[in-house]
Amino acid sequence: MKNNWLKKLLATVATVALAGSFLVGCDSAGGSTDNTSGVKYRTLDEIKASGKINIGVFSDKSPFGYVDENGKYAGYDVYFAEKIGEDLGVEINYVSTEAANRIEYLQTGKVDIILANFTVTPERAEEVDFALPYMNVALGVVSPSDAVITSLDEIGADDEVIVISGTTAETYLTKNYPNIKLQKYDAYAQAKTAFENRNGVAWANDNTEVIAFAIENEGYTVGIPSLGDQDTIAPAVTKGNETLLKWLNDEIVAIGADNFFHADYEATLLDTYGSDYEDELVVESGIVK
Repeated sequence: MKNNWLKKLLATVATVALAGSFLVGCDSAGGSTDNTSGVKYRTLDEIKASGKINIGVFSDKSPFGYVDENGKYAGYDVYFAEKIGEDLGVEINYVSTEAANRIEYLQTGKVDIILANFTVTPERAEEVDFALPYMNVALGVVSPSDAVITSLDEIGADDEVIVISGTTAETYLTKNYPNIKLQKYDAYAQAKTAFENRNGVAWANDNTEVIAFAIENEGYTVGIPSLGDQDTIAPAVTKGNETLLKWLNDEIVAIGADNFFHADYEATLLDTYGSDYEDELVVESGIVK
């Protein structure tokens, strides 16, 4: 009897010890897990040890993140991502993402960093950790040049405005203009096609994106170039991934001292926006002017 009791006691101790080892935070893939929330992430040291970093970017949102004619990722966010990979000394695995799954991809450990035109908001900051900003942004509204929308008050009761799910445009209009009907799409390309087919009277998105669309596509006008608050765009990491967040912030400050993001703009955005927008849009070293 005593031996059986002792065996049960030892088995119980072993089980508790095993459970404690999981609370330390390693998952089966070698990454860390925050067991208070269930989110997964890889620390800076784990990323370096693996020799590869997973970065989520858009694949269909020129000129910020897209796949070029050679099948390679390109754009403003990708230019920054390449610098991150170079300075970390690791290979980059680009993960195509959409606006609606950016937070999910971080929380499930599918990506280490999101660089997908991610606007900083208080609501998002509760779910992910934002690094220092590298770009200014506001909302804007583009519409056909033969029916330009210059005020949201011009939108009729039966009219619909196109938005992309998971964007600040959707959140802003839902909160501040609940009577405006929204036509929601998961992907940028889907929204673009719907807008070109006149499925909505206007398209609300980041002003950088609607301005680019109007410049690149004849017959469209940005009637509302700035809507709501002025915001910033920043990289995001999984909530609690302090080592990677610190490295990113240090990186942004360091490369900003050399005007890296102005060089990024001139390499990827100048042809679209021209030089007039450069100082207005670019943020160096995380310092918003």
